[in-house]
Amino acid sequence: MCIRDRYQRRVHGILMSNKAKVVKRIKTFGKKKNALAVATIEEGHGNIRVNGTPIQLVEPAGLRTKLYEPVLILGGERFKNLNIRVKVRGGGQTAQIYAIRQAICKGIVAFNQKYVDEETKRNIKELILQYDRTMLVADSRRCEPKKYGGHGARARRQKSYR
Repeated sequence: MCIRDRYQRRVHGILMSNKAKVVKRIKTFGKKKNALAVATIEEGHGNIRVNGTPIQLVEPAGLRTKLYEPVLILGGERFKNLNIRVKVRGGGQTAQIYAIRQAICKGIVAFNQKYVDEETKRNIKELILQYDRTMLVADSRRCEPKKYGGHGARARRQKSYR
């Protein structure tokens, strides 16, 4: 092997092998108000992390059950061989929880469509839609902008006649 061939096979200081390992990975997003969650789903050992912390430690604790809903609806068997990493930003605590939940559900459906089969994807989608449609479909409602002549979007200043 000549020097030029060795240089071409070297990428960022790592000698690449002839066969690259194919990683089954899907990226999906979920939105709620101003919160945006991006979920990366790949083959693994059943780890679910939100901003680097395990799903069991996500705050607030009262809304933690909302994060468990995809696992409870679909069953733990579907999540056993998947690693899910979610990055979320923007919005408030409740909006972030709903965005995470949506990103996970959309990711599971997309992963099964791409790497498993269409029948499994259809079954999963039906289960989720029967429970709650907002787990797959984003809520399009947004905050109405403030207008002049008042304190908010609709409220006007009180008029005095005397």
